[in-house]
Amino acid sequence: MKIAVFGATGGTGLQLLRQALDLAHEVTAVVRDASRLPADLRGRVEVVEADVMDPDAVAPAVEGRDAVLSAMGSRERGPTTVHSASIASITRAMDRVGSRRLLMVSAGGLEADAGDGPFTRYVLKPLIVQHLFRHSYADLAEAERLLRAGDLDWTIVRPARLTDAGPTNRYRTARDLSVRGGMSTTRADLADCMLGLIGDRTSVRHVISVAS
Repeated sequence: MKIAVFGATGGTGLQLLRQALDLAHEVTAVVRDASRLPADLRGRVEVVEADVMDPDAVAPAVEGRDAVLSAMGSRERGPTTVHSASIASITRAMDRVGSRRLLMVSAGGLEADAGDGPFTRYVLKPLIVQHLFRHSYADLAEAERLLRAGDLDWTIVRPARLTDAGPTNRYRTARDLSVRGGMSTTRADLADCMLGLIGDRTSVRHVISVAS
């Protein structure tokens, strides 16, 4: 399978690259600066240096791919448009070249719903988590809105708090609901989940929550 990964030099992006290579996928890493890729990966993936906010620059990286995975993120605590602007650019490029399958990393704290326990639903998420990450979550909500407004075969993947603890081989998922008691997700589990969802047609145009 041919896949393209955006945000490829981040923690989740690197997990996606390594696990996709282990599964014998043909992988394109779309990066702003190729020197930030670990040396052991540079010869194993196709590297495209591009401004993700420029659809013209992105189009060659997504053309002919079976799936496009966005693990874009921002470390800024203030207002940001990294998620929404990158998704707007990626989807525009995909529409232009006829690519269809797109999976985007979002965040489990973005919504409190019936999948959560009472404390998480009515206290932890709305009063603490959503306030703390309000700028990033506003941007993620706009990115999700843009995906829903288009006609690509998208899947939004919402992990809980991300950690680098490694694979657990026992993560749980839920469709269009939060994972009950899901307080954290390892980046390794998130990557494994996303790669498994590529061919899962039941996940198309749905939100998949994942927790370790």
